[in-house]
Amino acid sequence: MASTFTLRRLPASCRSTLLSKANLLSFRPLSLRPSVALYSSRSIDQFQEPKPYYITTPIFYVNAVPHIGHLHSAVLADTFKRFQELKGRKALLSTGTDEHGLKIQEAAEDAGISEIELCDQVSKRFRELFDAANVSYTTYIRTTEPQHAVAVKDLWNKLWEKGYIYKGQHEGWYSVSDEAFYASTQVEEKINEKTGKKYHIAIETGKRVEWTTEENYKFRLSAFTEKLSEWLDKNPNAIVPKSRHAEVQGWIKSGLSDLSVSRPRSRLTWGIPIPGDDSHVMYVWMDALTNYLTVTGYPWKSMSEKEKAVCGWPADAQVVGKDILRFHAVYWPAFLMAAGLDVPKTIVAHAHWTQGKTKMSKSIGNVVDPFTAMQEFGTDTIRFYLMNDGGLVDDADYSSALVTERYRKLLAGQLGNLLSRSTSLALNPSQKIPARPSMDNIHPDDKALHLKMQLLPQIVDEAMSGYKTTLATGAIFDMIAEANANFSHCAPWKLAKEPGSEDRLDTVLWYAMESTRLAALLLQPVMPTKAAEILDQLGVRSEERTWNQCQLGQGWQAEPASRFLKAGGSPMFPPLK
Repeated sequence: MASTFTLRRLPASCRSTLLSKANLLSFRPLSLRPSVALYSSRSIDQFQEPKPYYITTPIFYVNAVPHIGHLHSAVLADTFKRFQELKGRKALLSTGTDEHGLKIQEAAEDAGISEIELCDQVSKRFRELFDAANVSYTTYIRTTEPQHAVAVKDLWNKLWEKGYIYKGQHEGWYSVSDEAFYASTQVEEKINEKTGKKYHIAIETGKRVEWTTEENYKFRLSAFTEKLSEWLDKNPNAIVPKSRHAEVQGWIKSGLSDLSVSRPRSRLTWGIPIPGDDSHVMYVWMDALTNYLTVTGYPWKSMSEKEKAVCGWPADAQVVGKDILRFHAVYWPAFLMAAGLDVPKTIVAHAHWTQGKTKMSKSIGNVVDPFTAMQEFGTDTIRFYLMNDGGLVDDADYSSALVTERYRKLLAGQLGNLLSRSTSLALNPSQKIPARPSMDNIHPDDKALHLKMQLLPQIVDEAMSGYKTTLATGAIFDMIAEANANFSHCAPWKLAKEPGSEDRLDTVLWYAMESTRLAALLLQPVMPTKAAEILDQLGVRSEERTWNQCQLGQGWQAEPASRFLKAGGSPMFPPLK
């Protein structure tokens, strides 16, 4: 029988800081997307299915409401997932919320509500955001779900049994905001200009740290220095972009200290208790990182080998912000290596969004509300802007003026204009799609455009395979600009009035329609709704929207003599209000 993994949600009776064995037996199902299952409905015993493409977003911390940076991570992962589906591969996308830790405990206390009430409220908001942004996640996980506690404890027990976890005394700089300990070399002293008092911050994040001494459990991270270095040396694409890969190699070569993986319950109550020792709570990052295994059905004890082969693990790509790279590129692979599990194939670490060249901050008041942005400009416009302007290496500056400019110049001025021109009733009263011209005897005026259209699928494929959405959208709109220039140069409105120019007119219109079709097909992962509307207007059938049709001259192949455009009505990209 094919197996289906169902996430679980904590019932009201279990909403305490302790996830007891009795509580684990009473949880209720949390539904997945209705149209998506983690496994095929076909019997796996009949034949072996290929491993699905599995990509993850970071799970988002619920101490505050979502901002535009969270949406960027989610849309980035969704775009890569949709691209794999365009190419015909089954794909899984996991996202969700990280709901344990001291920050949440303190935030709930400040709000005068219980921790689980805070988690419910904020997690719901993240889910609403991703639904509004058309993020096609297959699983939405919450780390307060009992099934996740089962997975975390199983991983802990593996590390404990192998001797990679031990109990000891820990002294070091701790950041509540980062939920992380830092070595002395990772902090620096600052002086408050108003009070003159000294304090320390983490160099990497700029967050305050305090000197902490406590007994806790530690993971032998130092034992994995050589293995981590070897992994990165042998896998140059393990972390992208290359600058982040080099950065992580530098961290490892500078030396790794053993990592604290628990907090005393006297300091932290909101978390998963350590197996066999309720006086300690799991380090939030060990808890959170394990979610990527949980959604695959880990610890896989009830699965057959064939079922495990299609659960998704190891992840093909894990999308994270650069601020949490250390946790995902050092701690996480070390945990997996220690447990004897495969490491992710690629970690994609993107840069941040600023506003007015200043890092977004609640205290400054420059945080961009993604709901407001989508309401103002439209969901697909914001998706496009994030994928077109968001950076992997360098931070990008969010600006409503820039969103407006991209909309007017690229979406409306280039793509929308090309669609309108190519489907003009004045130039094509019958609204019949012209026959494909000869691919061997190309008119001199069409050669530059023809070449760009011919090369475009490969360029986009290479860009997306390298997780560079900006290069993909740039290439698509470069082709569209060429198509508009070619249309203007060929002046089909003049050809329509010249006797004997019918064939040339049809060729000019065909190139305009074909370039619009190719652009819309390749933009499906970025702008799924608008791309579908464009393809509808071009009369492209649903079964003609796969990678096989993303080639020059492969449109409208079925019954070409009876293919017609569909009335467009209002502009595809109407003027902004």
